Amino acid sequence: MSAERTTGFTDIDRQHWSLRYLPVWMRPYGRLARWDRPIGTWLLLFPCWWSAALGAAPQWGRLAGWMALFAVGALAMRGAGCTWNDIVDRKVDAQVERTRSRPLPSGEVKLRDAVIWMALQLLVGAAVLFKLNKFAGAVALLSLVLVAVYPTMKRLTTWPQVVLGLAFNWGALVGYAAVTETLSWATLALYLGGVAWTMVYDTIYAMQDQRDDSVVGVRSTARRFAGAPRRWLSLFAMLALASWAVAGLLTRFGPLYFLPLAVIALHFAWQIAFLKPHDQADCLAKFKANAQVGWLLLAGIIAAHL
Repeated sequence: MSAERTTGFTDIDRQHWSLRYLPVWMRPYGRLARWDRPIGTWLLLFPCWWSAALGAAPQWGRLAGWMALFAVGALAMRGAGCTWNDIVDRKVDAQVERTRSRPLPSGEVKLRDAVIWMALQLLVGAAVLFKLNKFAGAVALLSLVLVAVYPTMKRLTTWPQVVLGLAFNWGALVGYAAVTETLSWATLALYLGGVAWTMVYDTIYAMQDQRDDSVVGVRSTARRFAGAPRRWLSLFAMLALASWAVAGLLTRFGPLYFLPLAVIALHFAWQIAFLKPHDQADCLAKFKANAQVGWLLLAGIIAAHL
């Protein structure tokens, strides 16, 4: 069953280059790695860029090199993580409207081939890892535990987004460690803010599957917060803003940092106020809009060094 024959709601972008220009045999592997949904790569990449900018600025040439390296690493590791997630969740995905057309549950890719594809992406990630200093490499390796256990969390706890947030924002530690061979309280504040941010955007993302998840027994904060979603989303948005404000204060940033932070606050307010929790298309659009949050915080960190 191909993506072109799906029915009902789907988040597949059939106009994406990976579904138009890749060889036909390669397209399912691109979908396993989520090349057709780059927002996840951006959300993984931004924390790396934030902390690298914190450590490298104002040496902009040096920062550009680190940003390029982390872009390659984020693309590879996000693809490997998504492939692993699909391997673990293949039977559940077959029962969910939005995910039943994915390559494994639809039969486009065999399990053995998916494992090989994951290993190839991990090799690219390992190549990036060897470019880091020993301290940053050790910090990066610790994240693999979180990546490995995340898919099972959806069966064990109603808070799987916490584990995803801990894993997805690990780059906020790695980026600074790669540039400076140390960690700082400011990077820890960036990291904790990123975890809270993930609670916002991934709860919104999980709202797409609330109906099917309740049937197949998949747990999520979307289901846990269903009685008062805006109250919970507002809480985590405020925690994210507070943590990022602390990072700015610890680094003694001026108004050029806090102005973008104020715009982020307005962005969160827009997301939460106008969110339609039971409208799959709206939830997907709000989720994707979080790339703007990542860009704004990066702009604030760089501007603060000018």
